[in-house]
Amino acid sequence: MKQLTIIIITGLSGSGKSTALDAFEDAGFYCVDNMPVALLPKFLELPLESDPEIAGIALVMDLREKGFLAKYTPVFEELKREGYRFEILFLEADEQILLQRYSTTRRHHPLSPDKGLMESIRAEKEQLNQLRSVADKIIDTSKFNAHELKSYIFDVAQKSRKLGLMQINILSFGFKYGIPHEADLMVDVRFLANPYFIPELKALDGETREIKDFILKESETRKFLKKYFDLLDYLMPLYEKEGKSYLTIAVGCTGGRHRSVTIARSIHDRIKKERTHVQLFHRDINQTS
Repeated sequence: MKQLTIIIITGLSGSGKSTALDAFEDAGFYCVDNMPVALLPKFLELPLESDPEIAGIALVMDLREKGFLAKYTPVFEELKREGYRFEILFLEADEQILLQRYSTTRRHHPLSPDKGLMESIRAEKEQLNQLRSVADKIIDTSKFNAHELKSYIFDVAQKSRKLGLMQINILSFGFKYGIPHEADLMVDVRFLANPYFIPELKALDGETREIKDFILKESETRKFLKKYFDLLDYLMPLYEKEGKSYLTIAVGCTGGRHRSVTIARSIHDRIKKERTHVQLFHRDINQTS
C-alpha cells in the first residue's frame, strides 16, 4: 500500500467533499466516505496496490466522526513514520455560500443539534483551523458549481496519481505470426543484425547470453535503445496524465525468437528500475517454423 498515493479529503461541511470524492473515483482512485480515522492503519493493510486498476486511495474524513479531531494527528504522524505517502486536501467556502447550500439541500449540519446553522458553520471552521494549517492543498469552492468543482478536482486527482501505477506490458513478437492487436506502441527491430543466420546461434533464443551479446554489442543497437528509452521516458508520463491504466509496448522482428526478445528484455529491465507495474511477455519465442 505504500506505493499508492493516499488522499485525505476533509474540510467544512457543505464545501463539496462528496463531489470531490466522486471526481477521485472517476480518476481511478479507490474511494471511501466517512472513514473513521482510527481504522485507517487497518484499512491500509488491505492488498489494494496489487490491483493495477487502482490509481490511489481517496478518503473523506471530517467532523461527522465523533473524536476525529483528537485522533487524526497521532494516526497521521505514525503512518508517515511508517513510510506511507498521503496528502491532505482541505475544502472550504464562504459562510454565505455554505448557508445557501444548506438552504438548498435542507441537510443538517453535523454540529447543528447543539447550535444554529451559522453558529455551527463558524464553530466547525474554528475547530478545523489546525487541520487546515497542515493541509497540502486548500481549495475554496465558493465560486464553483457542482460540475465545475468536479472537473477541477478531477484535474487535481490526475496530478496526484502515483507515477508507475500504470500497468506496462512489454511484448516481443514475430511479424510472420501476425501483429499483436493489443499493442499501444509498436517498434520494428528487423533493421538489427540477425543471429538467425549464424549457425551456432540459430537454435538459441533472445534470453540467452550468447544472443544478447551478439545483439547488444552492436553500436546501432545501443544508439537505438538510447533514443527509444528517451522516447518512452517522454511518453509514459503523458499516457498516465490521460488516465491510461495499461500500456502495451510491442517489439517485433521476423520470427519473434531472437532480436525482439532481447530488445524487449532490455526495455523491460530499464523501465523496471523506476516502476513496479511492469511485465514481460515473449509471444513467439517457442515458434520454430
